[in-house]
Amino acid sequence: MKQDGTTRQLSLDSLYLLPGDRPDRETVLAPGELITDVILPAPVEGRQTYRKVRDRASYAFALVSVAGIVAVADGRITRADLAFGGLAPKPWRNTQVEDLLIGQAPSEELFGEAGDLLLAEARGFGANDFKIPLTRRTLVSVLTELTQEAGK
Repeated sequence: MKQDGTTRQLSLDSLYLLPGDRPDRETVLAPGELITDVILPAPVEGRQTYRKVRDRASYAFALVSVAGIVAVADGRITRADLAFGGLAPKPWRNTQVEDLLIGQAPSEELFGEAGDLLLAEARGFGANDFKIPLTRRTLVSVLTELTQEAGK
C-alpha cells in the first residue's frame, strides 16, 4: 500500500532488484510503501521441499538454499519448479534447468546435468568458490529426495 492509500500488485520476481546502478535498493518499494498482503497460488501437484545449507545449526543466513516442487508420473518428471537462495541478490530461478528435467526419467546422471547447466556461467570470487560445488551437490540431493518415492 502506498502512502496515498492506493495499492498495487507485484509478482515476487518483480519485487526484488538486482544491484545495477543502485546497490542500496533491494526492492522496487518506494519510501512509505508497505506490503499488506501476500497472495499465494493454489497448491500444485508434486512433492515439495526446502533445503537450507548454512555454516552452523542456527538461524544463520543460507550459504545455499533450494526450494523445489517436482511431480513424477509414469516414471518421468512432469513438473519441476526450483528456486535458489544464496546465489544471487534475490531468489533465483533458471527455467532452462526446469525444462531439462521435464519428460526425463529421474537419475543421478540427469540431476548432475541439471547442476552443470545451472552453474555453467557461475563464477566465484575467491572466498565463495566453495559455493559452486556445494550448490551442485545440494541440487542433486534435493532432486533425489523429491523423486525417490516415485520409483517405489
